[in-house]
Amino acid sequence: MTLDHLTTGLRVTVGQHTSAGVKPVNEDAIGICVPEGSSRVTKGVVAVIADGVSASEAGQEASQTAVSSFLSDYYSTHDTWSVETSASKVLNALNRWLYGQGQQYASADKGYVSTFSAVVLKSASAYIFHVGDTRVYRYRHGDLEQITRDHATAVGNGQRYLSRALGIDPSLDVDFHRLELQAGDVFLLSSDGVHEWLAHRDLARTLEDSPDPLHGPVDMDIRCRQICERALANGSDDNLSVQLIYVVQPGEPEQDDLLARVRQLPFPPPLSAGHVVDGWKVVNEIQASTRSEVYLVEDQDGSRRAVLKAPSSNFEDDAAYIERFMVEEWVGSRVNSSHVVKVLKPTRPRQFLYYLTEYVAGPTLGQLLKERTRLSVVDAQNIIGQVISGLRAFHRRDVLHQDIKPDNIIYSPTGVKIIDFGSCQVAGVGEIASRVSREQKLGTRDYCAPEYLLNAPVSPKSDQFSLAVLLYELLTGQLPFGDHYRKCVDEAGFSKLRYTPSYAINPLVPVWLDGAIQRALSFDPDQRYPALSEFAQDIQRPNPAFDGSRRRRFERQRDMVGWKLFALLSILVNMILLLVMLSS
Repeated sequence: MTLDHLTTGLRVTVGQHTSAGVKPVNEDAIGICVPEGSSRVTKGVVAVIADGVSASEAGQEASQTAVSSFLSDYYSTHDTWSVETSASKVLNALNRWLYGQGQQYASADKGYVSTFSAVVLKSASAYIFHVGDTRVYRYRHGDLEQITRDHATAVGNGQRYLSRALGIDPSLDVDFHRLELQAGDVFLLSSDGVHEWLAHRDLARTLEDSPDPLHGPVDMDIRCRQICERALANGSDDNLSVQLIYVVQPGEPEQDDLLARVRQLPFPPPLSAGHVVDGWKVVNEIQASTRSEVYLVEDQDGSRRAVLKAPSSNFEDDAAYIERFMVEEWVGSRVNSSHVVKVLKPTRPRQFLYYLTEYVAGPTLGQLLKERTRLSVVDAQNIIGQVISGLRAFHRRDVLHQDIKPDNIIYSPTGVKIIDFGSCQVAGVGEIASRVSREQKLGTRDYCAPEYLLNAPVSPKSDQFSLAVLLYELLTGQLPFGDHYRKCVDEAGFSKLRYTPSYAINPLVPVWLDGAIQRALSFDPDQRYPALSEFAQDIQRPNPAFDGSRRRRFERQRDMVGWKLFALLSILVNMILLLVMLSS
């Protein structure tokens, strides 16, 4: 299933021009990509400008590589990644390559060095990435605003040197801005051969009399060439480059239009054993709720089994619900791990809205806990290690699972698998604007990190919290904060909760393992592990930071409570005996 129901929205008109000017070689490079179909939805429209540093020996190659590689690699990144994640990863890789190429020169800043500015328009937002002294402006309602800041330092005699650029240093510091789009916005990208030779008011004036693309044909390339010619006439002695992006319409599909598109496939009819859907015969119902229905099905020839998930008929007219259901399959088909249930590609045309996953024989961890109460330390460690492997596959795609719990983990002889994509948060999809208020389905409250309940920012550390709750439950058969956690609605409520060490319930749990769990259960996300890989390491091997002093303190406190109770009981007994003696 695709996200084609979101293809309407963003419309732009673009133009660009570059010229060597009075120089024999043009070390500027420019590029614009206005894709069609799903790429415009998930990645957007991109304009890139780069200016190879004249003092470097490979400035022209550096700028051309920066533009061509960014455009190619950005559109090759995962659809689930956010714009910032996609662009940042591409730019860091590009910078390392340019820096590496420059090492063949005596000085790295004489090698492959280039400025870089990019504007990505996706749905209803503009994302700007910048390093160097090329510029990005926004023209709105007659006002021209410079969005970027020049990374250049004056050294006297009118000379400046770049303090930041691609290829100068192995590490890269890129300025990032996100702006909301309005119809009529114009974004202008320029090299210093233009903006150093046109005063700000003159540059703004070139856009004031720019005809509206909505009311007739406009050659934006000509408009860009005219701006370059004005700078050249003013005495520009450098290469000249300009790009223009006119926002005709930001990406905001109408609600009725969206509902019509997401309902291209009807909901399946009520199903029961023996019914056939597109060649799949229903064996039995696995689960039914108010939100969805899950069935075990098999191919009519009996060659294979699968799991069919269908939407609930309660939501046939709910565009937000239908869109989320479609995103479930879209996400599942992009997360690849042996510890995540696989979404099956349809081999026959679908007549109804549903999707198929592989069938994994085995109980869920929830069913396993009902049978055993709790698992051995070794089994729990092995299971959580596999779940971490699956979760990292989600996080590499910029996706949060948001509903890690025993019932969403299947335990099979070949290993565990994460199931259910119904609560996933996809960064790339979240950037796509919609007039329909998107569903944010909250996971199970007992396992949700506090930030969900406090409406605070969420991150992969939120999944880490849920994972720690799961590990605690596997080891003890209980929840770390009992029933009190689900009643908390604010920070004051969370501050009153007290953690009970897992070894207090199961003496076989090592102190160092409980220390790892307790850190991952921190209510403050900053106190949790920076990465799941570190949590995975600490639950497999002892961390000296979690020594036996924790357990000794707990045992002393427990013994102290015991002695206090014993003393209180002794006093009560003595008082009763005294009263008896006095009464006799």
